[in-house]
Amino acid sequence: MSSLPFKFKEFTVHQDRCAMKIGTDGVLLGAWTSVDKNPFSVLDIGAGTGVLALMIAQRSYAENIEALEIDADAYEQCSENFENSPWADRLFCYHASLLEFVEEIEDTYDLIICNPPFYTEDYKTDNDARDLARFNDAMPFDHLIYAVANLLSNDGVFTVVIPSKEEIKFTDLALKAGLHLNRSLHVKGNPEADVKRSLLEYSFHNSEIEHSELIIETARHQYTEDYINLTKDFYLKM
Repeated sequence: MSSLPFKFKEFTVHQDRCAMKIGTDGVLLGAWTSVDKNPFSVLDIGAGTGVLALMIAQRSYAENIEALEIDADAYEQCSENFENSPWADRLFCYHASLLEFVEEIEDTYDLIICNPPFYTEDYKTDNDARDLARFNDAMPFDHLIYAVANLLSNDGVFTVVIPSKEEIKFTDLALKAGLHLNRSLHVKGNPEADVKRSLLEYSFHNSEIEHSELIIETARHQYTEDYINLTKDFYLKM
């Protein structure tokens, strides 16, 4: 993946010091996450470059958008990306682990968003920072759900992107913490491909689940109308 700055329509993300570069998962989640309830406070867990927080800043009037990042280099880069954005006065990044953050913070958030590490394979690479960002032992799902259950406001919304094969397990864990699945988006690379990613929305309120599907391409670089409509406010060439 490129370490070059990634230019969106309204902001630029520098990523040379971040293990995980800008990817489709994060952009889809940032675009799909609902801001219809006009959240005042937002938390991006495991911020990396800060792209999710930046996308929510572009899409909403939230006055307090905070991010959390454990890796020192990524934290510094995220903070710089925030400072160089049009919404610097609304964005702030903490350098801490998730569990440290939960223990210290008394505030709750109207929106929590997360593109977590979810590679559970047994092997590691030679890049410690990339391992920390990619592998599930950096942020186990039960830690994430515990944090969300403690940090989400009563009427707040939590959104996450995970491998579809993990959706049932993740939703079961969430339900045990009082979080109900309200909305899901299943993402396929093309019409013949299997569903690989699930974008999921949870809250403390039980409601009829709104299911939908998104196909990214019909052929190589031939993007579907649904994908274009979802991402056109961000990608330069959409």
